[in-house]
Amino acid sequence: MPDCATHHIRVYYEDTDHGGVVYHANYLRFMERARTEMLRCMGFELDALERDPGIVFAVRAAKLDYRQPARFNDYLRIGTRLHALRGARLHFHQDIWAGERHLCTGEIEVVCLDAQRFRPVPLPAALADAARVYLSPTVVEESKQI
Repeated sequence: MPDCATHHIRVYYEDTDHGGVVYHANYLRFMERARTEMLRCMGFELDALERDPGIVFAVRAAKLDYRQPARFNDYLRIGTRLHALRGARLHFHQDIWAGERHLCTGEIEVVCLDAQRFRPVPLPAALADAARVYLSPTVVEESKQI
């Protein structure tokens, strides 16, 4: 099975602010790319999901903890773990690293929406089944105890 939980991004000059560090909002963009690439790696393209079965995803909540700055030309590693998958909601934990430097942690809640009505709908079964493979081990252990 491919490693769908890790994505790499190079920091470009356009990602940085006047001080030469990555602008704070760009960490959200990097995390978004990593989640999109995770879906792609699992065999699901966002545009195809919008056509059939007619769903889109929206970020409902995001909490970031900035630890150290990323700088121009850093090669970032973004780890994505699924913490919960319930109905229409996906809860992700994401970490951004540059080498051994832990730069940022994010807790992101994503909601599956009907593409026409923008109302929450359950994840398609095939997508939910594929995503369960990426539930973090602590979540799997906790769910066994329930």
